Amino acid sequence: MTSDAIDNTVQNASEFDWATFLLGAPLKIAVIIIGAIVVNLVIRLFIRRFTAAVAKGTVGSEKAEGAGRTKFSATALEAQRTGIDEQTIKERRAQRAKTVGRMLSSVTTILVSVIAVLMILDALSFNIAPILASAGIAGVAIAFGAQELVRDYLSGFFIVIEDQYGIGDTVDLGEAVGEVEDVGLRRTQIRDLTGTLWHVRNGEILRVGNLSQGWARAVLDIPIDYQTSMDEYREMTEEITRSLRKDPELSKAMLEDPEIAGVQSLSGSHRVIRTMVKTKPNLQWMVERAFRAELMTQLAKRGGQIGMVQETVLRTLPTKEGTVAPAVATDSENPSPLPSDQEIRSTVQEDSPSEGSSDDADS
Repeated sequence: MTSDAIDNTVQNASEFDWATFLLGAPLKIAVIIIGAIVVNLVIRLFIRRFTAAVAKGTVGSEKAEGAGRTKFSATALEAQRTGIDEQTIKERRAQRAKTVGRMLSSVTTILVSVIAVLMILDALSFNIAPILASAGIAGVAIAFGAQELVRDYLSGFFIVIEDQYGIGDTVDLGEAVGEVEDVGLRRTQIRDLTGTLWHVRNGEILRVGNLSQGWARAVLDIPIDYQTSMDEYREMTEEITRSLRKDPELSKAMLEDPEIAGVQSLSGSHRVIRTMVKTKPNLQWMVERAFRAELMTQLAKRGGQIGMVQETVLRTLPTKEGTVAPAVATDSENPSPLPSDQEIRSTVQEDSPSEGSSDDADS
């Protein structure tokens, strides 16, 4: 490099407007980055306030306390209405708010970051039109290929936000019936009675039967013979209720006294009486078992019994030629006076030699 070229380079560098350069693209990039961070923090602040309000769950009046209006806790009102303890309700709301807040924060961060990157590329004089076109095509392809995944996340979001079920609930999701062990935005884990852990995609859940939300009902269809009148059954139910109330655990589980709905069905030997008990969630089966056990005790004291189902048994007797003799009907409650198969066979065996000996005598 000659001395003239070096002099020209130094002269051009001295004439370069550094202020214009620094106030140009670098300043724009710095402003975009700082603006993206601020916007992300502000949106996260609103999300945290929203999730905190959801987790707290309070309602109040706008009037002054002097008018007799005070603030009431929605948790306390819900606990009074459903019978669920306030701590459980608070934990469910906190879990739901945490899941929703985490999802909203992630989506906000991704959107703000993508927009900031595109603005930085535009500030550096890059042509972002091909990028936007490619992103649009890729977005359509990804949306078409991952539509099941998108449906899972959307369904999971509404399941959580609507509090359709939570951890510890007993639910019926179709093929999977059991206790919920984990609730996510993409899938739900169900542990059934046999111990099998089911992983159910939220997008495949078409209906939800929650056996644990709010309150439950123990439904007992009890067969009672006709010798026990309805008045006697009501007296037994009252005795059973007093006996169950003596157990602190059962007393807390029963929200109301048993209600006799009436006769559910009739048969030749008994009638089925339906009895219902309103209980706390997930405790209806315990109340049902305790009620049946105490009912047996009351029936034994009063000389009553559970209605017996009449049965008819068809018995056949094979012949020597291998054919089947006509069926003989016998009643389990009133045995037939006809001889048994073994008696008939023994009689046939005894008659065979006698017939042979008579033939010999005739001959």
